[in-house]
Amino acid sequence: MPKVVDAGERRELVADALFRVVARDGLHGASLRSVAAEADLNLGSVRHYFAGQSDLMRFAMRTLVDRVAARMAARVEAIGDPGSLPADERVDAAVDLFAELLPLDARRHDEVVVFLEFSAAARRDPGLADLERESTTGTDALVRRALTASLGAGRDLDTEADRLAALLDGLSLAGTRAVDPVGPARCRAALRAHLLDLRAPAG
Repeated sequence: MPKVVDAGERRELVADALFRVVARDGLHGASLRSVAAEADLNLGSVRHYFAGQSDLMRFAMRTLVDRVAARMAARVEAIGDPGSLPADERVDAAVDLFAELLPLDARRHDEVVVFLEFSAAARRDPGLADLERESTTGTDALVRRALTASLGAGRDLDTEADRLAALLDGLSLAGTRAVDPVGPARCRAALRAHLLDLRAPAG
């Protein structure tokens, strides 16, 4: 009997292959042919699921947004409502939440690189802008939810959400640069120090 191929699993396999190609060779290196080779599939198999490179790119970005959002949503639930965790445990949980956006292991490193590549492409291709906007909006909402119960007296949520977003963006860039990248331990230390600072009243 012919082997039954699960379309969802095949598309996920192709998305994973695209992430690896983009992380290694940049977005310009992610053709249907190169992604098919990375996934160990023939080109026809990839074309069966994706009409062209643009279709493949949108699916990959959709997959990336959904994966990261699901992990962050689970982390937010772990933090819970105000008072549900002791203060120190709440900081630890917040570090774990925001660390999902940082290049702290191979998987997240590739995700950050891919997102940065797509963000740059979205400035030139309006067809990708909606997904970048969705990712940014969703992340901002989770950041605000996590910060609401953690800010010291007198601190403004809008300002602190912007400050934290800037820190995360900076650490993402520093952690993925080709020369002397900032390592996972330093990224986590900087993030933790910032979150601890936010607990203090505004000075």
